[in-house]
Amino acid sequence: MTFDFLPALITFAFVSSITPGPNNLMLMASGANYGFRRSIPHMAGISLGHGFMVFLLGLGLLQLFDTFPKLKLILTIVCAIYLLYLAYKIATASAPGEAKEGGKPFTFLQAAAFQWVNPKAIYMAITAQTAYAPIASDAMPLWVTSLMVALAFTCTNLPSVSTWAWAGTQIRRWLQSPTRLRMFNYTMATLLVLTLEPIIKGLI
Repeated sequence: MTFDFLPALITFAFVSSITPGPNNLMLMASGANYGFRRSIPHMAGISLGHGFMVFLLGLGLLQLFDTFPKLKLILTIVCAIYLLYLAYKIATASAPGEAKEGGKPFTFLQAAAFQWVNPKAIYMAITAQTAYAPIASDAMPLWVTSLMVALAFTCTNLPSVSTWAWAGTQIRRWLQSPTRLRMFNYTMATLLVLTLEPIIKGLI
């Protein structure tokens, strides 16, 4: 049994997890609007939800997408629509501390479910399972290699995404100004919309 692939896998997981994407942009906005503690379920949902998705993709969902390509197309369209909705929610978020109806951070389940319509998360999962799992597939059963890849992502992902929520909390005081908060939320919403570029290219 060889574990030579783990350093490369962990490096890929770290780089792909800590770079900007829908999850991290949303966490930064959550940290700024709701604080770090209230964003913990969001962070946990991302890490555990994505790890679960990585595991399932390794077990056979990749073959399902190949067999039913329309399923992938439908998922892509749903992803684009949902990201636009989330961008709107961020743009209209209330100021820190305000009790605005509907103004609350993602729950654990919402964050976990979001991974299935997050293009970057899906790309990360597919790349990890297709590039790294086969290296150890001759020495270990499929479920073991799939689980190892998923655990590597989960353990690396949580501290990575947490830094974005923490960064949001650091500018929380600066955002007490309604004008600054509005500018910040508009910027985060715009950046989130820009992450749709690879989805749109895939549909054209």
